[in-house]
Formats: sequence, structure tokens, C-alpha cells
Amino acid sequence: MSEPAKAKKVSASIVTMTELVLPNHTNQLGNLLGGQLMHWIDICAALSAAKHSQRICVTASVDRIDFHHPIRLGNAVTILASVNRTFKTSMEVGVKVFAENFVEGTHIHTNSAYLTFVGVDENTRPVATIEIVPETEDEKRRFEAALQRRKTRLEKRINT
Repeated sequence: MSEPAKAKKVSASIVTMTELVLPNHTNQLGNLLGGQLMHWIDICAALSAAKHSQRICVTASVDRIDFHHPIRLGNAVTILASVNRTFKTSMEVGVKVFAENFVEGTHIHTNSAYLTFVGVDENTRPVATIEIVPETEDEKRRFEAALQRRKTRLEKRINT
């Protein structure tokens, strides 16, 4: 196995996943179940974290998932994930979800989410992760915002 890199670009962590909303994914209203979408988001984000860290990654927390619009039966769901920032052993992954109706020609941003992952070794112990290097203005903005979200997460943990 080759030695992991010291630092990697955000763009190297991007994972895109596409799913088709089928009847078994929906509620009685014909909308995608929130739990099903959360499952897909977790998988896509875990793949992004693993791609970046070159390790098996486990979900440490789900910061938030915002539901902006319902996703309907028959829509194609595209989930985009990338690492926003790395810390000692953890990394924040940002996720955007889009629903597309090919018949109507619509493409809408439906959800956003932030998740934290930890890379683990063969004994499932946390290991130091690889530094992330933001390049674009958007990546730099997300990099800075991730630090603020981490501070908020840690403060909540201390105060509970």
C-alpha cells in the first residue's frame, strides 16, 4: 500500500451519486422518505471522506440536514459531497442534493447537509487525517464556515 499524501485538494474528494426515486422510497404522498434520503447522503458523504483520507471512515455526527423542497416519485436524485475541512482525526463533509425531473426538464436544489467523519485503522481506532487544501473562493468560504460549525458542535457537547 502506498504512503498517504500529506495534503490533497478539495476537488479530489468530490463524489457524485445518482439514485432514482422508486415507489418503495416514498411515503403516502409520493415524496421521497426523509430517512431514505439521509441514508443516501450518509453513503455519499462517507465515500467522499474515504476518498480523501484513503481510509474506511465512520460517521461521527450529522450536523444538520435542511429540507428545502420535496423530492417526488420518479425524480432522479443527484447527491454531491466533498470534504470542507479536516481537523486532527475528523473531517467535515458538505453535501448538496438536487432533484431532477427529466420529463418536465426541472433541476432543483432540494437539500443541504453537513456530516463529520473519522478515518479509522484496522482496529477501528481514529487516525490522523490528511490536510485539505481549498482552492476556489467557494471552497475557501466552506473551509472557514466549517471551523465555525465545529466550534458550535464542540460548545454544544460541553454544555450538554
